Amino acid sequence: MTQQPKALLVDDNALNSRLAATLLRRLGWLPQMADDGLHALALLAAERFDLVLLDLRMPLLGGEEVCRRIREDLRLRELPVIAYTAHGMPEEQARIVAAGFNGLLLKPTSFHDMRLLCQQYAPSASL
Repeated sequence: MTQQPKALLVDDNALNSRLAATLLRRLGWLPQMADDGLHALALLAAERFDLVLLDLRMPLLGGEEVCRRIREDLRLRELPVIAYTAHGMPEEQARIVAAGFNGLLLKPTSFHDMRLLCQQYAPSASL
């Protein structure tokens, strides 16, 4: 039996987190939520995740800095980190790539877009 893939959702907006968590559960993933970047880094140090959905604009520590710190950690360097944002302008996308993100998922997120993303990172778990 394949282990259920685990995703870390990092967003200071509870509604966005709940929506993404609901979609992930429907796709066979186990979501865990953090409401800021510092909380996310603490969870990443303590637990194993298969995917991180990371909001760019948060209090305490923004998504770009969190992603840079993930990439500096040899244990986490290969972890897929997806920018989870409402801002998809070309200049924003260039910053996302430069910060080390693997991709971009726009808010509000559709079931279809979340399914495509999940299939890319854990095809056996996603519908």
